[in-house]
Amino acid sequence: MAKNKTTSESYSEQTAKNKEFQRAGFLRRLASMVYDALVATAVGMLTGLIFQVFALILFQTQTIDNRGFENYMDYFQSSESLKMIANAWVIFWVAGFFLWFWKHGGQTLGMRAWRLKIYNLKDEKNISYGRLVLRLVTALGGLGTLLVLLDFKNKQSLQDRIAQTEVLYLSKEANDHKSW
Repeated sequence: MAKNKTTSESYSEQTAKNKEFQRAGFLRRLASMVYDALVATAVGMLTGLIFQVFALILFQTQTIDNRGFENYMDYFQSSESLKMIANAWVIFWVAGFFLWFWKHGGQTLGMRAWRLKIYNLKDEKNISYGRLVLRLVTALGGLGTLLVLLDFKNKQSLQDRIAQTEVLYLSKEANDHKSW
C-alpha cells in the first residue's frame, strides 16, 4: 500500500511539473524535428545496410532463389517484394526509434537537446504504445506540427490533439537525465 501512495504522490508531483512548464512553440519543435530527422536517417541507413548485407548473404549462399541473376543488385532491383520488405524493415526500425524514446523518458534525442518532453493529457500515467503509435501516424511526417502556428493559445499540434498529449519546454534542471 505504501508503494501505491508513493506512486500517486509522484503522479501529483508530475502534474505540478506540467503546470510549471509552458507548451513548446513551433520553432523549438522544428529544431527538434530537424535533429531527430538526422538521427532517424542514420537509424534508417544502418538498418537498411543490415538488411542488404543479410539479403546479400542469403543470395550468395543460394538460400534464396536467384532467378538466374548473377549480381545481387540486379536481383534486388527486379524484385518488388524484396524492395517492399526492405522498406517495411527500415520503417519499422525508424518508428521504433521514436516510440521507444517517447515511451522511455518522453524525449527523443532531438527533444532532449531542445529541452522538450511529451506529457500525457488523458491521465497521469505513462502514455501507452497505442497512443504513441497514434501520435506517430497523425504527425504526418511532421506536417501536423504546423497546427502550432495557427493555435496561438494552446500551442498544440495535430498529433498532440488526437493522442491527447502535450509537448512542454523544460527548464535546464528538469531536463537533466537524473530527473528521469
